[in-house]
Amino acid sequence: MSAYIVRRLLLVIPTLLAIITINFFLIQAAPGGPVDQMIASQIGLNASMLDRVTGNNANETQQDNNKDSNYRASVGLTDEDIEAIKKQFGFDRPLHERYLSMLKDYLFFDFGDSLFRGRSVSELIVERLPVSISLGLWTTLLVYLISIPLGIRKAIKHSSRFDIWTTSIVLAANAIPSFLFAVLLIILFAGGNYWDIFPLRGLVSNNFEQLSNTEKVLDYFHHMFLPVVAMTIGGFASLTMLTKNSFLDEIHKQYVITAKAKGLTQNRVLYGHVFRNAMLIIIAGFPAAFIGIFFTGSLLIEVIFSLDGLGLLGYEATLGRDYPVIFATLYIFGLMGLLMSILSDVMYSIVDPRINFEAS
Repeated sequence: MSAYIVRRLLLVIPTLLAIITINFFLIQAAPGGPVDQMIASQIGLNASMLDRVTGNNANETQQDNNKDSNYRASVGLTDEDIEAIKKQFGFDRPLHERYLSMLKDYLFFDFGDSLFRGRSVSELIVERLPVSISLGLWTTLLVYLISIPLGIRKAIKHSSRFDIWTTSIVLAANAIPSFLFAVLLIILFAGGNYWDIFPLRGLVSNNFEQLSNTEKVLDYFHHMFLPVVAMTIGGFASLTMLTKNSFLDEIHKQYVITAKAKGLTQNRVLYGHVFRNAMLIIIAGFPAAFIGIFFTGSLLIEVIFSLDGLGLLGYEATLGRDYPVIFATLYIFGLMGLLMSILSDVMYSIVDPRINFEAS
Protein backbone atom coordinates (compact mmCIF):
# COMPACT_ATOMS: atom_id res chain seq x y z
CA MET A 1 0.00 0.00 0.00
CA SER A 2 2.88 2.36 0.76
CA ALA A 3 4.24 2.05 -2.78
CA TYR A 4 0.81 2.86 -4.19
CA ILE A 5 0.51 5.95 -1.98
CA VAL A 6 3.94 7.15 -3.10
CA ARG A 7 2.96 6.71 -6.76
CA ARG A 8 -0.28 8.63 -6.22
CA LEU A 9 1.55 11.43 -4.41
CA LEU A 10 4.01 11.71 -7.27
CA LEU A 11 1.11 11.97 -9.71
CA VAL A 12 -0.21 14.94 -7.72
CA ILE A 13 2.64 17.10 -9.07
CA PRO A 14 1.86 16.88 -12.82
CA THR A 15 -1.88 17.02 -12.10
CA LEU A 16 -1.50 20.23 -10.11
CA LEU A 17 0.76 21.62 -12.81
CA ALA A 18 -1.93 20.98 -15.42
CA ILE A 19 -4.61 22.56 -13.22
CA ILE A 20 -2.50 25.67 -12.59
CA THR A 21 -1.54 26.02 -16.24
CA ILE A 22 -5.09 25.74 -17.57
CA ASN A 23 -6.46 28.13 -14.97
CA PHE A 24 -3.66 30.65 -15.49
CA PHE A 25 -4.11 31.02 -19.23
CA LEU A 26 -7.91 30.86 -19.12
CA ILE A 27 -8.13 33.61 -16.53
CA GLN A 28 -5.53 35.71 -18.31
CA ALA A 29 -7.66 35.56 -21.46
CA ALA A 30 -10.76 36.82 -19.64
CA PRO A 31 -11.56 40.51 -20.21
CA GLY A 32 -11.50 43.10 -17.43
CA GLY A 33 -8.26 42.15 -15.69
CA PRO A 34 -6.88 43.88 -12.56
CA VAL A 35 -5.26 46.66 -14.59
CA ASP A 36 -8.59 47.43 -16.26
CA GLN A 37 -10.30 47.26 -12.88
CA MET A 38 -7.87 49.75 -11.38
CA ILE A 39 -8.09 52.08 -14.39
CA ALA A 40 -11.90 52.00 -14.23
CA SER A 41 -11.76 52.68 -10.51
CA GLN A 42 -9.40 55.61 -10.95
CA ILE A 43 -11.42 57.05 -13.83
CA GLY A 44 -14.66 56.80 -11.89
CA LEU A 45 -13.14 58.38 -8.80
CA ASN A 46 -11.49 61.24 -10.64
CA ALA A 47 -14.54 61.87 -12.82
CA SER A 48 -16.80 62.22 -9.81
CA MET A 49 -14.36 64.58 -8.15
CA LEU A 50 -14.10 66.57 -11.37
CA ASP A 51 -17.88 66.85 -11.61
CA ARG A 52 -18.05 68.36 -8.15
CA VAL A 53 -15.38 70.93 -8.95
CA THR A 54 -16.29 72.05 -12.47
CA GLY A 55 -19.98 71.08 -12.73
CA ASN A 56 -21.42 70.90 -16.22
CA ASN A 57 -18.17 71.85 -17.92
CA ALA A 58 -16.71 68.51 -16.92
CA ASN A 59 -19.59 66.65 -18.57
CA GLU A 60 -19.20 68.65 -21.77
CA THR A 61 -15.47 67.96 -21.81
CA GLN A 62 -16.02 64.19 -21.43
CA GLN A 63 -18.50 64.14 -24.28
CA ASP A 64 -16.09 65.93 -26.59
CA ASN A 65 -13.19 63.56 -25.89
CA ASN A 66 -13.53 60.52 -28.13
CA LYS A 67 -10.10 59.03 -27.83
CA ASP A 68 -9.38 56.78 -24.88
CA SER A 69 -6.06 58.39 -24.06
CA ASN A 70 -7.56 61.88 -24.07
CA TYR A 71 -10.41 60.67 -21.86
CA ARG A 72 -7.95 59.21 -19.33
CA ALA A 73 -5.98 62.43 -19.37
CA SER A 74 -9.14 64.47 -18.81
CA VAL A 75 -9.77 62.65 -15.51
CA GLY A 76 -6.15 62.67 -14.39
CA LEU A 77 -4.65 59.45 -15.84
CA THR A 78 -1.68 59.77 -18.15
CA ASP A 79 0.14 57.06 -20.07
CA GLU A 80 2.77 57.09 -17.32
CA ASP A 81 0.03 56.41 -14.77
CA ILE A 82 -1.18 53.44 -16.81
CA GLU A 83 2.34 52.03 -17.02
CA ALA A 84 2.77 52.55 -13.28
CA ILE A 85 -0.41 50.57 -12.61
CA LYS A 86 0.81 47.74 -14.86
CA LYS A 87 4.16 47.70 -13.05
CA GLN A 88 2.42 47.71 -9.68
CA PHE A 89 0.53 44.54 -10.60
CA GLY A 90 3.48 42.96 -12.42
CA PHE A 91 1.82 43.18 -15.82
CA ASP A 92 4.77 45.02 -17.31
CA ARG A 93 6.43 41.58 -17.73
CA PRO A 94 5.66 39.13 -20.55
CA LEU A 95 3.03 36.47 -19.96
CA HIS A 96 5.43 33.54 -19.91
CA GLU A 97 7.65 35.24 -17.31
CA ARG A 98 4.70 35.74 -14.99
CA TYR A 99 3.66 32.12 -15.48
CA LEU A 100 7.11 30.69 -14.71
CA SER A 101 7.51 33.00 -11.73
CA MET A 102 4.17 31.83 -10.34
CA LEU A 103 5.15 28.16 -10.73
CA LYS A 104 8.40 28.78 -8.87
CA ASP A 105 6.62 30.55 -6.01
CA TYR A 106 3.90 27.89 -5.75
CA LEU A 107 6.51 25.18 -5.22
CA PHE A 108 7.16 26.81 -1.84
CA PHE A 109 3.49 27.73 -1.24
CA ASP A 110 4.29 31.40 -1.76
CA PHE A 111 1.08 32.86 -3.17
CA GLY A 112 2.18 36.47 -3.14
CA ASP A 113 0.04 39.42 -2.08
CA SER A 114 -3.54 40.30 -2.92
CA LEU A 115 -3.78 43.02 -5.53
CA PHE A 116 -6.54 44.94 -3.78
CA ARG A 117 -6.67 43.79 -0.13
CA GLY A 118 -3.21 44.88 1.00
CA ARG A 119 -2.46 41.51 2.62
CA SER A 120 -0.66 38.34 1.67
CA VAL A 121 -2.80 35.66 0.04
CA SER A 122 -1.53 33.05 2.52
CA GLU A 123 -2.89 35.10 5.42
CA LEU A 124 -6.26 35.41 3.73
CA ILE A 125 -6.44 31.65 3.07
CA VAL A 126 -5.38 30.71 6.61
CA GLU A 127 -7.97 33.13 7.97
CA ARG A 128 -10.83 31.85 5.77
CA LEU A 129 -10.03 28.12 5.55
CA PRO A 130 -11.33 27.12 9.03
CA VAL A 131 -14.79 28.46 8.14
CA SER A 132 -15.07 26.36 4.97
CA ILE A 133 -13.61 23.28 6.65
CA SER A 134 -16.06 23.63 9.53
CA LEU A 135 -19.02 23.84 7.17
CA GLY A 136 -17.82 20.90 5.06
CA LEU A 137 -16.84 18.67 7.97
CA TRP A 138 -19.93 19.11 10.14
CA THR A 139 -22.27 18.91 7.17
CA THR A 140 -20.66 15.69 5.95
CA LEU A 141 -20.79 14.13 9.42
CA LEU A 142 -24.42 15.10 9.87
CA VAL A 143 -25.31 13.75 6.43
CA TYR A 144 -23.72 10.39 7.29
CA LEU A 145 -25.32 10.24 10.75
CA ILE A 146 -28.74 10.71 9.15
CA SER A 147 -28.31 8.74 5.94
CA ILE A 148 -26.74 5.51 7.19
CA PRO A 149 -29.28 4.60 9.91
CA LEU A 150 -32.16 5.75 7.70
CA GLY A 151 -30.86 3.82 4.69
CA ILE A 152 -30.43 0.62 6.75
CA ARG A 153 -33.91 0.97 8.18
CA LYS A 154 -35.38 1.51 4.72
CA ALA A 155 -33.59 -1.61 3.45
CA ILE A 156 -34.99 -3.71 6.31
CA LYS A 157 -38.48 -2.27 5.77
CA HIS A 158 -38.29 -2.34 1.97
CA SER A 159 -41.64 -1.65 0.25
CA SER A 160 -43.30 -1.04 3.62
CA ARG A 161 -45.29 2.06 4.52
CA PHE A 162 -42.24 3.43 6.36
CA ASP A 163 -40.07 3.01 3.26
CA ILE A 164 -42.60 4.77 1.02
CA TRP A 165 -43.22 7.85 3.15
CA THR A 166 -39.55 8.30 4.09
CA THR A 167 -38.64 8.11 0.40
CA SER A 168 -41.16 10.88 -0.28
CA ILE A 169 -39.63 13.05 2.46
CA VAL A 170 -36.07 12.39 1.28
CA LEU A 171 -36.84 13.25 -2.33
CA ALA A 172 -38.76 16.38 -1.31
CA ALA A 173 -35.83 17.53 0.84
CA ASN A 174 -33.43 16.85 -2.01
CA ALA A 175 -35.54 19.05 -4.32
CA ILE A 176 -35.20 22.09 -2.03
CA PRO A 177 -32.14 24.23 -2.89
CA SER A 178 -29.87 24.77 0.09
CA PHE A 179 -29.87 28.55 -0.30
CA LEU A 180 -33.68 28.67 -0.36
CA PHE A 181 -33.90 26.57 2.78
CA ALA A 182 -31.26 28.85 4.36
CA VAL A 183 -33.44 31.90 3.69
CA LEU A 184 -36.41 30.08 5.24
CA LEU A 185 -34.36 29.26 8.35
CA ILE A 186 -33.31 32.90 8.68
CA ILE A 187 -36.93 34.07 8.42
CA LEU A 188 -38.07 31.57 11.04
CA PHE A 189 -35.20 31.39 13.53
CA ALA A 190 -32.73 34.26 12.98
CA GLY A 191 -34.77 37.38 13.67
CA GLY A 192 -36.73 37.42 10.42
CA ASN A 193 -40.45 37.55 11.16
CA TYR A 194 -40.78 34.94 13.88
CA TRP A 195 -38.15 33.80 16.42
CA ASP A 196 -34.76 35.34 17.11
CA ILE A 197 -33.04 32.20 18.39
CA PHE A 198 -29.85 31.89 16.31
CA PRO A 199 -27.30 34.51 15.20
CA LEU A 200 -27.48 35.73 11.63
CA ARG A 201 -23.81 36.23 10.80
CA GLY A 202 -20.30 35.16 11.71
CA LEU A 203 -18.69 31.96 12.99
CA VAL A 204 -18.41 33.17 16.59
CA SER A 205 -19.63 36.09 18.70
CA ASN A 206 -17.71 39.36 19.07
CA ASN A 207 -16.91 38.58 22.72
CA PHE A 208 -15.67 35.06 21.89
CA GLU A 209 -12.24 35.58 23.50
CA GLN A 210 -13.82 36.56 26.84
CA LEU A 211 -15.89 33.37 27.07
CA SER A 212 -14.94 30.24 28.99
CA ASN A 213 -13.96 27.10 27.09
CA THR A 214 -17.42 25.56 27.50
CA GLU A 215 -19.10 28.80 26.44
CA LYS A 216 -16.80 29.01 23.39
CA VAL A 217 -17.87 25.54 22.24
CA LEU A 218 -21.54 26.37 22.75
CA ASP A 219 -21.15 29.72 21.00
CA TYR A 220 -19.43 28.06 18.02
CA PHE A 221 -22.17 25.47 17.54
CA HIS A 222 -24.82 28.14 18.11
CA HIS A 223 -23.46 30.00 15.08
CA MET A 224 -22.89 26.87 13.00
CA PHE A 225 -26.31 25.29 13.53
CA LEU A 226 -28.38 27.04 10.84
CA PRO A 227 -25.71 26.98 8.07
CA VAL A 228 -25.01 23.28 8.64
CA VAL A 229 -28.72 22.40 8.69
CA ALA A 230 -29.24 24.37 5.47
CA MET A 231 -26.43 22.49 3.74
CA THR A 232 -27.52 19.12 5.10
CA ILE A 233 -31.16 19.25 4.01
CA GLY A 234 -30.39 18.58 0.36
CA GLY A 235 -27.31 16.43 0.85
CA PHE A 236 -28.51 13.23 2.48
CA ALA A 237 -30.95 11.97 -0.17
CA SER A 238 -28.42 10.32 -2.49
CA LEU A 239 -26.44 8.79 0.38
CA THR A 240 -29.63 7.44 1.98
CA MET A 241 -30.70 5.73 -1.21
CA LEU A 242 -27.15 4.46 -1.82
CA THR A 243 -27.10 2.93 1.66
CA LYS A 244 -30.49 1.32 1.16
CA ASN A 245 -29.63 -0.16 -2.24
CA SER A 246 -26.23 -1.36 -1.03
CA PHE A 247 -27.81 -3.22 1.91
CA LEU A 248 -30.58 -4.63 -0.27
CA ASP A 249 -27.99 -5.98 -2.69
CA GLU A 250 -26.06 -7.70 0.10
CA ILE A 251 -29.13 -9.04 1.91
CA HIS A 252 -30.08 -11.20 -1.07
CA LYS A 253 -26.65 -12.79 -1.49
CA GLN A 254 -25.94 -16.45 -0.76
CA TYR A 255 -23.78 -15.92 2.33
CA VAL A 256 -26.66 -14.10 4.06
CA ILE A 257 -29.07 -16.95 3.28
CA THR A 258 -26.50 -19.41 4.66
CA ALA A 259 -26.03 -17.38 7.84
CA LYS A 260 -29.78 -17.27 8.43
CA ALA A 261 -29.99 -21.04 7.83
CA LYS A 262 -27.46 -21.55 10.61
CA GLY A 263 -29.86 -19.89 13.05
CA LEU A 264 -28.19 -16.49 13.41
CA THR A 265 -30.44 -13.63 14.46
CA GLN A 266 -31.33 -10.86 12.04
CA ASN A 267 -29.21 -8.30 13.90
CA ARG A 268 -26.23 -10.70 13.95
CA VAL A 269 -26.55 -11.29 10.21
CA LEU A 270 -27.15 -7.63 9.43
CA TYR A 271 -24.41 -6.07 11.54
CA GLY A 272 -22.00 -8.98 11.73
CA HIS A 273 -21.94 -9.93 8.04
CA VAL A 274 -23.87 -7.53 5.81
CA PHE A 275 -22.76 -4.26 7.34
CA ARG A 276 -19.06 -4.52 6.47
CA ASN A 277 -19.66 -5.39 2.83
CA ALA A 278 -22.53 -2.97 2.31
CA MET A 279 -20.70 -0.04 3.96
CA LEU A 280 -17.55 -0.41 1.86
CA ILE A 281 -18.47 2.10 -0.82
CA ILE A 282 -20.22 4.39 1.67
CA ILE A 283 -17.42 4.71 4.23
CA ALA A 284 -14.70 4.84 1.61
CA GLY A 285 -16.58 7.64 -0.14
CA PHE A 286 -16.43 9.92 2.93
CA PRO A 287 -13.43 11.97 1.71
CA ALA A 288 -15.00 12.46 -1.70
CA ALA A 289 -18.31 13.48 -0.11
CA PHE A 290 -16.54 15.98 2.13
CA ILE A 291 -14.60 17.57 -0.69
CA GLY A 292 -17.76 17.75 -2.81
CA ILE A 293 -19.59 19.65 -0.07
CA PHE A 294 -16.46 21.71 0.61
CA PHE A 295 -16.19 22.73 -3.06
CA THR A 296 -19.75 23.37 -4.14
CA GLY A 297 -22.08 23.49 -1.18
CA SER A 298 -20.76 26.32 0.93
CA LEU A 299 -20.52 29.35 -1.37
CA LEU A 300 -24.14 30.54 -1.23
CA ILE A 301 -24.41 29.54 2.42
CA GLU A 302 -21.34 31.63 3.23
CA VAL A 303 -22.91 34.59 1.44
CA ILE A 304 -26.32 34.23 3.09
CA PHE A 305 -24.96 33.79 6.62
CA SER A 306 -22.05 36.24 6.18
CA LEU A 307 -19.42 33.60 6.81
CA ASP A 308 -15.97 34.58 5.56
CA GLY A 309 -14.96 31.24 4.06
CA LEU A 310 -12.67 30.22 1.25
CA GLY A 311 -15.49 29.85 -1.27
CA LEU A 312 -16.65 33.43 -0.66
CA LEU A 313 -13.06 34.65 -0.87
CA GLY A 314 -12.58 33.01 -4.27
CA TYR A 315 -15.90 34.34 -5.53
CA GLU A 316 -15.10 37.92 -4.48
CA ALA A 317 -11.61 37.62 -5.98
CA THR A 318 -13.10 36.45 -9.28
CA LEU A 319 -15.45 39.41 -9.43
CA GLY A 320 -12.61 41.80 -8.61
CA ARG A 321 -10.07 40.05 -10.87
CA ASP A 322 -7.71 39.60 -7.92
CA TYR A 323 -5.51 37.09 -9.77
CA PRO A 324 -3.21 35.97 -6.90
CA VAL A 325 -6.23 35.13 -4.73
CA ILE A 326 -8.00 33.35 -7.62
CA PHE A 327 -4.99 31.19 -8.45
CA ALA A 328 -4.26 30.40 -4.81
CA THR A 329 -7.83 29.30 -4.00
CA LEU A 330 -7.94 27.13 -7.12
CA TYR A 331 -4.58 25.65 -6.14
CA ILE A 332 -5.78 24.85 -2.61
CA PHE A 333 -9.05 23.36 -3.87
CA GLY A 334 -7.18 21.23 -6.42
CA LEU A 335 -4.59 20.04 -3.90
CA MET A 336 -7.23 19.11 -1.32
CA GLY A 337 -9.26 17.28 -3.94
CA LEU A 338 -6.27 15.19 -5.03
CA LEU A 339 -5.23 14.38 -1.46
CA MET A 340 -8.80 13.42 -0.54
CA SER A 341 -8.88 11.10 -3.55
CA ILE A 342 -5.81 9.30 -2.21
CA LEU A 343 -7.36 9.16 1.26
CA SER A 344 -10.49 7.63 -0.26
CA ASP A 345 -8.43 4.79 -1.75
CA VAL A 346 -6.69 4.24 1.59
CA MET A 347 -10.05 3.98 3.33
CA TYR A 348 -11.18 1.41 0.77
CA SER A 349 -8.17 -0.71 1.74
CA ILE A 350 -8.82 -0.25 5.47
CA VAL A 351 -12.50 -1.14 5.25
CA ASP A 352 -11.85 -4.17 3.03
CA PRO A 353 -8.28 -5.56 3.27
CA ARG A 354 -9.04 -7.80 0.28
CA ILE A 355 -8.63 -4.76 -1.98
CA ASN A 356 -5.04 -4.63 -3.16
CA PHE A 357 -3.98 -1.43 -4.89
CA GLU A 358 -0.42 -2.68 -5.25
CA ALA A 359 -1.56 -4.89 -8.12
CA SER A 360 -2.93 -1.90 -10.06
